[in-house]
Amino acid sequence: MAVDSRPRTAPLPVDQRVEDLLGRMTLQEKAGQLFHTMVAIGPGGELAAAAPEVGLADTTELVAGLGISHLNLVGPVASAREAAQWHNRLQDLARSTRLGIPVTVSSDPRNASADNPGAAAAAGALSQWPEPLGLAATRDAGLVWRAADAARQEYLALGIRSALHPQVDLATEYRWSRISGTCGEDPQLTSELVAAYVEGFQGASLGPASVATTTKQFPGGGPQKDGEDPHFPYGREQVYPGGNLEDHLRPFAAAIAAGTAQVMPYYGMPVGTDLEEVAFGFNRGVATGLLRERMGFDGVVCTDWGLITDASIFGQWMPARAWGVEHLSPLERVEKALHAGVDQFGGETRTDLVLELVRSGRVPQSRLDESVRRLLRVKFQLGLFEDPYVDVEAAGRTVGRADLRAAGLAAQSASVTVLTDRAPGGGRLLPLRPGTRVFLDGLDPAAVGDDVVAVPDPARADVAVVRVQAPHEPRPGGFEAHFHTGALEFGAEELERVLSVARTVPTVVDVHLDRPAALPEIAEAAACLTATFGVGDEALWAVLTGRAVARGRLPFDLPRSTAAVAASRSDVPFDTADPVFRFGDGLVG
Repeated sequence: MAVDSRPRTAPLPVDQRVEDLLGRMTLQEKAGQLFHTMVAIGPGGELAAAAPEVGLADTTELVAGLGISHLNLVGPVASAREAAQWHNRLQDLARSTRLGIPVTVSSDPRNASADNPGAAAAAGALSQWPEPLGLAATRDAGLVWRAADAARQEYLALGIRSALHPQVDLATEYRWSRISGTCGEDPQLTSELVAAYVEGFQGASLGPASVATTTKQFPGGGPQKDGEDPHFPYGREQVYPGGNLEDHLRPFAAAIAAGTAQVMPYYGMPVGTDLEEVAFGFNRGVATGLLRERMGFDGVVCTDWGLITDASIFGQWMPARAWGVEHLSPLERVEKALHAGVDQFGGETRTDLVLELVRSGRVPQSRLDESVRRLLRVKFQLGLFEDPYVDVEAAGRTVGRADLRAAGLAAQSASVTVLTDRAPGGGRLLPLRPGTRVFLDGLDPAAVGDDVVAVPDPARADVAVVRVQAPHEPRPGGFEAHFHTGALEFGAEELERVLSVARTVPTVVDVHLDRPAALPEIAEAAACLTATFGVGDEALWAVLTGRAVARGRLPFDLPRSTAAVAASRSDVPFDTADPVFRFGDGLVG
């Protein structure tokens, strides 16, 4: 029978409640708080069984067996009602445990179009907004707040009380695969927008209407060597050839000032600095020296996923991201991370290692208590002990609500960035006039409707509209393939396909930029070049036909070539030679 830790009268101060609960916890119950791993919604909203092939453990075993009460929901939300029912079943399970500690459900971003199982989920039933790069393109902190607040309302309805975002890395190495989740290249703009983002999710302070934010990826994951990502062994090194760590810290300072509840160190291993050359999650100079002592952060520090044990991640076998400490055993890695100052291990379930460290005397129980206090404090501040449940019917009404969808669609249109617009003979090509004969490539004809006359051959068209994805080098594997990295130019075949259309008829070329692309030939040949960041066909078409106004300006430079990026300093903003377009470019209005 669970011990009901909810107050019966006016609640005591949070710190007093934390100490009371902490004093009643067993070592196993404390260890469980230090782990934060992945779960999925089972069929029909049931609790999911183990799925080891994709790295998911049995939900009941996690909560009732290991005492884990922080769970990361992965995968799409297709039905708000089923997701809410799943959440309530999960809280029933938690309430059946000895102390009845409620589960904090977390999520990566899920209000945009990106669908990378290790970084973001597509919107599905939720309202869809631009990617963070698109929000940054608007330069509108109020819009960023509204986007965060919309996501907060939907998360709250589903029972998701912890956002594993915002991502405030600076996009200073254009080949890196994680740029779409950032606000771009400029530290000042990123700092302004992250404050609005945190406030949109959390409010002025954490409370029952808040979703706690996890600002990542400390101390900034942008300057990856050769642009490779440290999810993978070949991308483990993070370098600072310009000696410019300070710019990368600025957005974190803004997030801390705004009250972010949690911070997540990234996988990378600093090379060529005064810091120990071990991954940030094991790095005391980073987690304690920089974050806690210098920057004054006293919230939760949760590692990124999978630093301790090798595992299958969405069908691909992955080594632990224990960069610089690969030679240590899992037990020694946990010990080093705790010594570094982290509170929680993302994507891990090895409570047995924590128990062994404490029972052997290698880690004092007081060190666990320090982290458990921080973790319990957030649960109490969010009001989870008062009422962890959600209203299933209200979830169905709130998630994907018409006004939220409309606002997201309008934000997508506003984020469109028009880089060139020149009609043959002078003037502008846009807006497209009714009755124009248009060749469409990469657009859903249903989004176009009857505005224009669609024709199947560019030679018979007045105008062509071509949508393409930013180029990247394909990588193998069910997980790794989602990371778009490498060269920034289109291959010869794809480039010629686009240019041949542009040579035939005045052409609007839209490039979805999940990272900067080198587009000098297309910029020259296209009558109109637009950049978009998670914008659907309907929202783009509204701009092209004049029903919506594009307000986007580039959140980073667009380089002239991959070679120019390779020659730049990966930690310094705006460092590539002779870019084709500059930060802030965009024909607004």
